[in-house]
Amino acid sequence: MARFHRLHHLGSWPRWRSWAALLALGLVAHAPAGAWEASGTQTITAHTRDGGRMQLGTVRFDPQPDGWSAFQIRMTPGLLKDHFLSMKEFKCLEGDGEIACHVPYPYAHPARVNAQNLGWLEHQLLFLYKLPSDFGAKLWNGLYFQLNVTPTGLRGQAQAIDLNHISVPPSPLDIPPYAAQLRDDIQPNPRWIQSLSIE
Repeated sequence: MARFHRLHHLGSWPRWRSWAALLALGLVAHAPAGAWEASGTQTITAHTRDGGRMQLGTVRFDPQPDGWSAFQIRMTPGLLKDHFLSMKEFKCLEGDGEIACHVPYPYAHPARVNAQNLGWLEHQLLFLYKLPSDFGAKLWNGLYFQLNVTPTGLRGQAQAIDLNHISVPPSPLDIPPYAAQLRDDIQPNPRWIQSLSIE
């Protein structure tokens, strides 16, 4: 993947243009009226290419007076196993000839969402994948799940990203760095974890 454009120019934009910036970057979800709400504790489920389902953890949404919701993710204890890759410890799942490792976003962020803007939640659900025979972590094999609102919750199909893009803190820090132009759609069935749902 050869698209590593930085978003430094956005840091000088006036606050009143931040919404327009998010629209331009493709970070705004389409939310049907009366559908999913960012409230309460909901289950994060991984859907695999063999038709399996795994409850990865939960996300708790706490609605705020300004219409946003703070969120906290808690992964299911004992489900993800420790893997020491490239001098770092990752929490990983293994199945169908592939290892998928959770990569929590490593920098400070607002940890807030609403039905129209799910970017920071997506950034807390980053993964990388590798074959069991591969040595070390291959950061260019990243997975991003762009979440969309459904009548029952959220659903995100896997997209390809290069995790080297966040090897240094992005600028500005208050806008999710993986804009649409830094993500690629994946052909059907190549990845073990194909989608995530939050319901």
